[in-house]
Amino acid sequence: MIELRTPISLEAVRELRVGEMVSLSGLAVTARDAAHKYMVERLIERRQPLDEADARVHRELREVLRGGAVYHCGPIVRREGERWRFVSAGPTTSIREEVYQDRVIAHFGLRVVIGKGGMGPRTRRACQEHGCVYLHGLGGTGALTAEAVAEVLDVFKLEAFGPPEAFWKIRFEGFVGVVTMDAHGQSLHDQVAERAAQKLAALTGTS
Repeated sequence: MIELRTPISLEAVRELRVGEMVSLSGLAVTARDAAHKYMVERLIERRQPLDEADARVHRELREVLRGGAVYHCGPIVRREGERWRFVSAGPTTSIREEVYQDRVIAHFGLRVVIGKGGMGPRTRRACQEHGCVYLHGLGGTGALTAEAVAEVLDVFKLEAFGPPEAFWKIRFEGFVGVVTMDAHGQSLHDQVAERAAQKLAALTGTS
């Protein structure tokens, strides 16, 4: 098990290889469909000047995500007094963010993307170019994964997006995942698909 803590250096990310287990600690931000669309269209492309609220979100995200992690997750949350707690925090399917992820990696200096199901060629190229890895979380273990969220520190765009789609700033302690896309252009997802295609061709006599 390789232990990492954010902010993560480029050198540490370049040492990782597909198939390795990682225990991740430190700051991260959850982001799903609405959050990725907002990051690209509002914060990166800036089709209109940022207002004060959006500028604050941008500053906060840049501080956390540079050398940090984004988690594809729509958590179930509970308010306990003045604080929030994650009740369930399993990964969501990542491929929906493929149209945005490469630009988010480049703009914010991400080192880790966490989700399930893997991502496509745009993200793979961005990981190789900028130094980032994809960590595959464990699907169906939302309550167990929530135990790795030691603290919920803040939330952004809660009213606009709702709890599952908001940006939750969290602190991980010992989040476990598998590197399935590394910073060298390797993808376990591509390798599995290729082997499956070869076996299918052999079975059907089309090889």
